[in-house]
Amino acid sequence: MFALAFVVSLLATGGLRAQEEDAPLSRQPLKVGLYVSPPFVMKEGDRFTGMAVELWERVASGLDLQFDYEETPTIRDLVQATADGDLDVALTNLTITERRAQRIDFTHPWYDAGLRLMVNEDQGAGFWDVVAGLRESGHLRAYAWLAFVIVVATVLLTLFDRLFDKDFPRRWRDGLAESFYSVMSVATSGKPAARKNLFGWIGRVWQALWLVCGIAVLAYLTSSVTSVMTTLSLTNRINSIDDLPGKTVGVFTGSVAEEYAEENGIAVRSYREIEGAVAALIDGRIEAVIADAPVLEYYALQHPDLPVTVVGRIFAPDKYGFGLQHTSELTRPLTVEIIGEHESGALETLRAKYFGERE
Repeated sequence: MFALAFVVSLLATGGLRAQEEDAPLSRQPLKVGLYVSPPFVMKEGDRFTGMAVELWERVASGLDLQFDYEETPTIRDLVQATADGDLDVALTNLTITERRAQRIDFTHPWYDAGLRLMVNEDQGAGFWDVVAGLRESGHLRAYAWLAFVIVVATVLLTLFDRLFDKDFPRRWRDGLAESFYSVMSVATSGKPAARKNLFGWIGRVWQALWLVCGIAVLAYLTSSVTSVMTTLSLTNRINSIDDLPGKTVGVFTGSVAEEYAEENGIAVRSYREIEGAVAALIDGRIEAVIADAPVLEYYALQHPDLPVTVVGRIFAPDKYGFGLQHTSELTRPLTVEIIGEHESGALETLRAKYFGERE
């Protein structure tokens, strides 16, 4: 009798387990956290779309999962809420890193990416940069001597004309102004002002020599400013990660880019979203933006009216996955679904929808 009761109990337990295995993974709607990051997560009114959203909805449909979306203000908040159990799934272009994996689980990667730089197309030397460059190169001191020579030449020319030209203005104010105009005409344009020839051929020779001096001064001014601006343009322009030391860059709060910059000693300013970082870049408050390559590339493509461009090669390559709580029962089923999307080609079709065909 005891043996029969044990067998009945065992069969009943097995039946209950079979029912549990056939039951849906989650009886309650899942709380899926979102961080808006086009083109992976985009918000249109109260509706969310984007590559990550479409992929999630495909795999969730395959597993017959019910869910509700909850938007978070930053990536840091998204990860923290998932780690604390306030969210069941973290959904955005979420990079898989060792630091994050210590706090949350990840599904199989569904996108290969990395970091790139966005810069202002008008980056270069401003007025005060040029002044500083001229000072450091010693040209400002030479300009001061030239200004002194101009003042002396103006006074001497005034005395000369008052002595030998009876038609020269008698008032000192008018005379100095006339002489200053003559001197500056030669110094800035290389062309002498209309003047009387008081001493025949000797006067013409002196005027010619004075003209040569003026052309030399003009050439020096032009070449010095041009050389300084060229040097500043080359040294200030950001083309790769190697050009960032000494610069301030914008990153997204809690992002991998923020961690990368801090680990490499790059000065950063954090922004919640890309619009704030780009506005700071255009205003000159930062000199570059470090972020996920596809995010920057998509933004630049969608805003051709803005003076921004993405430069340099991808660095710090990474992969995106969905984030979940540690020991979540969803990790393995979602991973299987994502691998199936890979193998069927559906994931590549989805990628091409947002980024175009691969070259």
